[in-house]
Amino acid sequence: KHMLRLRRAGEINGEHVPEIILLNSHDGTSSYQMLPGYFRFICQNGCVCGQSLGEVRVPHRGNVVEKVIEGAYEVVGVFDRIEEKRDAMQSLILPPPARQALAQAALTYRYGDEHQPVTTADILTPRRREDYGKDLWSAYQTIQENM
Repeated sequence: KHMLRLRRAGEINGEHVPEIILLNSHDGTSSYQMLPGYFRFICQNGCVCGQSLGEVRVPHRGNVVEKVIEGAYEVVGVFDRIEEKRDAMQSLILPPPARQALAQAALTYRYGDEHQPVTTADILTPRRREDYGKDLWSAYQTIQENM
């Protein structure tokens, strides 16, 4: 498989940019996938939004080119919803117990209950000053990067 990340040239400024993430197989054995994503320049970190916000799959049969173009427009149509979700996460301040609970839930989801190679403190420690916010978005970005 291979992956391409597409961004509009006029939107490549500031801290982040919406993008279409294209996944495809070299031999046609899997569907062409388009996913909405968000790339954060500060940390070179990307967030793939996936099924919850508009994944599009196009099988390798029929008029593939037309379906891919339609799918790309469909994915672009969800970028406003992604920004709304990000803004909502930035406006929600998380008290320390909630940050700990989020980190523990992420560790359990990733590693299960038995062996977790890192601690909640490890994954809640920001790597750059931009991530020292007390909001849900900052916590999410820090946890994602440290996992």
